Amino acid sequence: MSCNWGTELWDQFDNLEKHTSWGIDFLERYTKFIRERADIEMNYAKQIRSLSKKYHPKRSREDESRYTWCLAFAATLRQLNDLSIQREEVAENLNSQIVCELTRYTQELKAERKTHFQDGRRTQQHIEGSWKQLESSKRRFERDCKEAERAQQISDRIDLDSKTDGEKRCSLKAHQTAQQKKEVAEESRKDYVTTLNQFNQDQHQHYHTLVPVIYQRIQDMEERRIERICEAMRLSAEAERKVLPVVSRCLDAMMDAAEGIQPRTDTRQVVEVYKSGFDPPGDVDFEDYSATMRRSISESSYLDNRTEGRRHSRKLWPFIRKNKLLTLLSSPRQPPPPPPTSPSPGGVANSTQSPPPACREPITQRLNDLMTSGSRTRKQCLRSLKKGLSLKLGSSPADCSHLPPEQRRKKLQSRINNINEEIQREREQRDALMKMRDVYERSPQMGDVASLEPRLEETKLSLKKLEEELRRNQAWLTEADSGQSVNCGFESQTTTPGSSSLKQLDNRSPASRESPDGSYTEDHSAELHFKSRSSEFDDDFDDEEPLPSIGTCKSLYQFQGQNEGTLSMVEGELLSVVEEDKGDGWTRVRRNLDEEGYVPTSYIKVFLDSSAKGFAQSSRLV
Repeated sequence: MSCNWGTELWDQFDNLEKHTSWGIDFLERYTKFIRERADIEMNYAKQIRSLSKKYHPKRSREDESRYTWCLAFAATLRQLNDLSIQREEVAENLNSQIVCELTRYTQELKAERKTHFQDGRRTQQHIEGSWKQLESSKRRFERDCKEAERAQQISDRIDLDSKTDGEKRCSLKAHQTAQQKKEVAEESRKDYVTTLNQFNQDQHQHYHTLVPVIYQRIQDMEERRIERICEAMRLSAEAERKVLPVVSRCLDAMMDAAEGIQPRTDTRQVVEVYKSGFDPPGDVDFEDYSATMRRSISESSYLDNRTEGRRHSRKLWPFIRKNKLLTLLSSPRQPPPPPPTSPSPGGVANSTQSPPPACREPITQRLNDLMTSGSRTRKQCLRSLKKGLSLKLGSSPADCSHLPPEQRRKKLQSRINNINEEIQREREQRDALMKMRDVYERSPQMGDVASLEPRLEETKLSLKKLEEELRRNQAWLTEADSGQSVNCGFESQTTTPGSSSLKQLDNRSPASRESPDGSYTEDHSAELHFKSRSSEFDDDFDDEEPLPSIGTCKSLYQFQGQNEGTLSMVEGELLSVVEEDKGDGWTRVRRNLDEEGYVPTSYIKVFLDSSAKGFAQSSRLV
């Protein structure tokens, strides 16, 4: 079957116009479909990326890098982020390769279709005008023929009736009129024949030349439109198929991450993380209360044998909640330095002269003040106590002696490995500088040898410090492995307010050393009084919100806070007061919401806010 529109659809101009218009509408609708699909892909990619970012850990946590299930989930989130990138690529390809191209092609197609149908209308108007001219010529010829025939009949009738001279003259006139009508009819015939021939030529040219050419162009235009739709559908599928290998690799990586989860390894890792290295407590000997003799206490028992009353209240240390607050409260404080005699003291902050230590209240009295205060005041007191005493006591000991034996060995070994890596880097940098110095000495034009000396000295000094740190940690590791105290000669000479409490913890009695978590204290009545309410303040004690400012202060002298927990200040500096002097000679201040520490009360002039004085009085602990 022939598919030539010019020959098969020569009389379907209006239908072709409707069909091509519908085809352009379909093209625009398909373009809109691809655009909306690209928007969906882009929104999906954004939501997937947002989801991955939401559940990805905000910061690196040691726990999440230790267990296989945490690592698998992190790998899944990374692959999910890669999947969102692929979906974005699909959306970009749909927009750039299909939507933009189809939009431009639609405008071109509309202009081309308009041109073709304007040509078709002009040819159709031409043939219609030729047909009208033919009809007019035909009607004129018909009219002239009828008039010539009527004039001839009149002339013939007069000739038959003419007998007189007057009648003969009328017959001659009628004969002339008939002759004229006949000539007009002949002219009309010739014009009609000419017009007919011209119409036939125009009609032949219209249906056999012009219409086939125009319709063929319209057919080609329609075929190109269909091909462009086919190409767009192929490109949309190709854009999807293009990312399939990457998506497949991401899914394979997710499968590998899931298969890489090892429950046995994770449970073994829990043992490695939390193993203390202590031996479990031994059996408790039977105590015969029926006998009059004093009962003997097994050497493996963890019960205190000081008094009969304390034996009944003691518990085995593995089952007692760690009482950090009580340990901090019972720590002594170092007195602050005296104010200087000169207006601008230099280095007097570390003067050996100091006033006698302030009289401290008993631990029971301080605990009673804490327990009897209001809930809001108690919460602020606990925050202040947690942050303030942590500053006064300083950080954890450098030898990690506060950790259980097993954890201490792991911590020290990890520290030694890191120090070895830093030493290796420093040695490589030192060797490179020495080689460069040798080159400069042999070839002075390449550089100045003196410019390398500061960097070389700095590297050597850093290397020396690292080696000393390595020896110190190795000695601590040896001590942890042997379980005996080894004096390595690397103890720090600096002391902070309350730093003597660390030595006090090391010099405890043998009974108090039985508990590695420090739950045994010397003041047993204070421990029982605090233990009854310790669970009530667990949540409040863990609150990390910053304390509000209760006033301002102005420094009267310069103070160099070289000890940990103290804050340096210059003369005339304005600071915010966070906590008043509790009787120990130190005031807690803050600078620019970033730096916080203790300064001697005698070195500053305090200006408290009127609204904060009542709260400061109610929250006083010592």
